[in-house]
Amino acid sequence: MTVLPDDGLSLAAEFPDANLEQWHGLVAGVLRKSGKEVSGTAAEDALSTALEDGLRTRPLYTAHDSAPEPGFPGFAPFVRGARAEGNTAGGWDVRQRHAVADNAAVLTDLENGVTSLWLVVGEGGIPVASLGRVLDGVYLDLAPVALDAGGQFAEAAEELLRLYGERGIARESARGSLGADPLGHEARTGEALDFAPIVPLAHRCAEEYPGLRALTVDALPYHEAGGSAAQELGASIATGVAYLRGLTEAGLSVEQAFSQLEFRYAATADQFLTIAKLRAARRLWARVAEVCGAPGAGAQAQHAVVSPVMMTRRDPWVNMLRATIATLAAGVGGAEAVTVLPFDHALGLPDAFARRIARNTSTILVEESHLSRVIDPAGGSWYVERLTDELAESAWRFFRTIERDGGQAAVLRSGRLRTDLATTWAQRSKRLATRREPITGVSEFPHLGEKPVERAAAPESRTGGLPRVRRDEAYEELRARSDAHLAATGSRPRVFLAALGPAAAHTARLTFAANLFQAGGIEPVTEGTFEDSGVTEACLCSSDALYEEQAEGVAEALKSAGAQHVFLAGRPGQYSGVDSYVFAGCDAVAVLTATLDRMGVS
Repeated sequence: MTVLPDDGLSLAAEFPDANLEQWHGLVAGVLRKSGKEVSGTAAEDALSTALEDGLRTRPLYTAHDSAPEPGFPGFAPFVRGARAEGNTAGGWDVRQRHAVADNAAVLTDLENGVTSLWLVVGEGGIPVASLGRVLDGVYLDLAPVALDAGGQFAEAAEELLRLYGERGIARESARGSLGADPLGHEARTGEALDFAPIVPLAHRCAEEYPGLRALTVDALPYHEAGGSAAQELGASIATGVAYLRGLTEAGLSVEQAFSQLEFRYAATADQFLTIAKLRAARRLWARVAEVCGAPGAGAQAQHAVVSPVMMTRRDPWVNMLRATIATLAAGVGGAEAVTVLPFDHALGLPDAFARRIARNTSTILVEESHLSRVIDPAGGSWYVERLTDELAESAWRFFRTIERDGGQAAVLRSGRLRTDLATTWAQRSKRLATRREPITGVSEFPHLGEKPVERAAAPESRTGGLPRVRRDEAYEELRARSDAHLAATGSRPRVFLAALGPAAAHTARLTFAANLFQAGGIEPVTEGTFEDSGVTEACLCSSDALYEEQAEGVAEALKSAGAQHVFLAGRPGQYSGVDSYVFAGCDAVAVLTATLDRMGVS
């Protein structure tokens, strides 16, 4: 009889240790079956995934994947958190966004889990004169307020400070941000603002309101213009440096200047990239503080916001899942405040249900999933540490190009930043069009019969600066054409899917083709005969072996029956009668656009 060791942890003790070379050999064997003859590190490279900014995600990370020492939470370089206690005291600050003067909604949020308010004030938001009414009944010494007032930052700030005084709030109890962000406003609208009015606000906050910050460095304009993670970080650091220069030249000390800035970043459903981005942002800002001679002042205050770019208008319920992953990543990444955008954010003003789900997303992750019990839970992961380091290096290079070209204001006004962001978005748009970057419910598994979710229109935001993009925009245009056709004719544009052979032969490609066409609002017809369907487009779906036997004959028969265009679901071949091919990696947007054009769907 074999006696197990007392520790119960040595079940594999008699097996020899595996090494990297053995793993490379196993990977090479698997790749060989798919026709790829590679070995050694080349086998590992074949499984790597290219990311933006020249980064690559490798399939395996080991202790040999070195990264700089991340330090301890609350100490430079602050990679592991800006505060020694992290979010363990009670979770992150649940910050809900409000852009309309709705006091009841504000109070409901605060009574049900929200801990601070992000108020869009001024043009396109809450009128400055209504700020007091919106905050009626709010305990301003308990609930921090972050203003986002664009060009009216000075008036909004003065009104908030007046309310603090009128309601007897002790100056040391006031917390939040006055939200001045002239370069962010310029990025949004193209309108340059004078920095001078910010100076007295910053002096006042530094000397009288220790819990208030005068400025916000909002990186969302760069993210929403299609920028990569490194570009978002680089632009934010350049903006922060510009504000430091302005404040210190106006007489604030370096330490005071650093204390006046809060940074706002996008959190996406790319969990690990978001975690690495927030960690890298703190490292970058700590480096700026070190260069400025104030290393202890470089603890970056972070507000993470669920990405508006990833929020879809079709099947918006899936946005709840995206927002949950993004919120998890923001919390794990160490953001002090997190805003969960309601799932219907892209459709207009959120309703009470959407706001409730948004605030409860954080509550579940903090109270039920216990994500805040551990500081920097992803820290020590070879993958996360390496990704953090590589992203920080790429972002720093981008920041240096901005400084080389005269700083953030200069690259905004010259158009260079717009060009850089547009180039990145164009590359990403290709991945979206080819469905290499899938959008669940839109480009993958769309539901043409879904009941539209309708919301009241949100206030119009000012434009004139950088564009705002969405991942779903190309498919949304196609679906809108289909909706218009449905409204005009009573039916959607349709395509006949001709399944050849038994289910085992055609199911995979039939499902693929149905998903692809539905992504453009084209309804697949799988029942009955082509003659009875009344459509003019057809697609063959089967295995390569059956294509060899039947594709040409069936294609010719479909043409004889009135098909104007015949697709084949599979790699391009030489089949008579087949006009084009749809396959994994094809430009779905181009295929769908051309199909709707042929059908006369405008």
